[in-house]
Parts: sequence; structure tokens; C-alpha cells
Amino acid sequence: MKEADAKAWLVDTLDVSRETLEKLDALRALVIEASKAQNLISAASIEAFWVRHIVDSAQLLLHSPSSADSWLDLGTGAGFPGVVIAMLVDTPVHLVEERRKRHEFLSATVAALGLETVTVHGCRVEALNLGTVGVISARAFAPLPKLLSLGQRFSRKGTVWLLPKGKSAKEELESITDAWQGVFHVEQSITDPESAIIVARGVRAGAKTR
Repeated sequence: MKEADAKAWLVDTLDVSRETLEKLDALRALVIEASKAQNLISAASIEAFWVRHIVDSAQLLLHSPSSADSWLDLGTGAGFPGVVIAMLVDTPVHLVEERRKRHEFLSATVAALGLETVTVHGCRVEALNLGTVGVISARAFAPLPKLLSLGQRFSRKGTVWLLPKGKSAKEELESITDAWQGVFHVEQSITDPESAIIVARGVRAGAKTR
């Protein structure tokens, strides 16, 4: 997928407007500029930014319920997927990032882009004071067992978890079968044939009854 293909996918699949495409391009410029001072993204991913970061984030909406009333992104880092999602949905989006420089970058970026539905939380997930949400996401934040433990208190019966993973997705799922219940499945990433997205519902701690 090339840059033009990525933009066409956003328009054709998610009905993204020209104005939003311009905002996404502004996000790209902000991330690249800030990466000169801190390691936000790899240099190798800059040329493929629209595919590796924007479409890779936006594709989560293919698995998100349209009725979701709020979104929580754990370990947002450079803004993916949380900032991209915030440009594409109307519901409140919460970004959690404990690293000071990245938290400051996210706060400045959200302000620059005028994302009024976004709240940036500069704290550890363990210290976050927030109720339950409709969607929980996390990209390259923690192994699945730790992710579920950290996010469980924000999850209710109808919460959907969207967790982009690399080739280890199936192995990570196997590692939690004795500790977690719920409906889990793996979706193929559209941006990388070796990557996948773990989609989960009804997540709760506890071994399955045998």
C-alpha cells in the first residue's frame, strides 16, 4: 500500500473528509518534527507514515462498534492509534501516556489540532482515575497478560478490546487461556501481512471451567 492508496482507503472505506485528511497530514508533520528531538517513531517508517501509522491505526474502526460511547488508548506514545482515532470518531477519547516528554507532545498536538473530545492523562495506567469505556486499545504497549490486567477495571460487559500485535498474536492468546475468560479472536492487519489485531469482548479474569 502506497501513500495515495492509504488516503484512498481512508476515503473509500471510512468516508474520511478532505478536512480530516488535512488534519491527519498535520499530525504527520508534527510527529516527524518532534521526532528530531525525541524517538517518537523509527526513521524507517517516515516514508510509509500514512500506511504504518495512520491507516494502521484507523483500521481498528473496522472492528469497533459504532455505538461505543468512549475510547481509552493505553500507552499512546506518539499518538497511535489514539490521536488518529480521535480525528475519526465523535466520542470522547482518553489517551494515557506516563512518559513526560511524550505526554507533553500529545497535549501540544491535541491542542494544535483542535481535538476537543480528547483528554490526555499524564500518568501510569495504574493511577488513572476513569470509569469504564466502550473501547480499549493499545499498540505496542505491553504483552497481552499485562494489558488485560491493567485495563480490566475500565472494561464492562460490552467493552471491545482492540489490540494490534505482531506475529506473536496467537501465541499471546494461548498464554492467557488459564487466566482470562472472554470472546477472543484474531483479525489480519491490512497494513502488514505479519501483523494482526486481537479483538476481545466480555473480558474477565478467571480460568475457564473445564
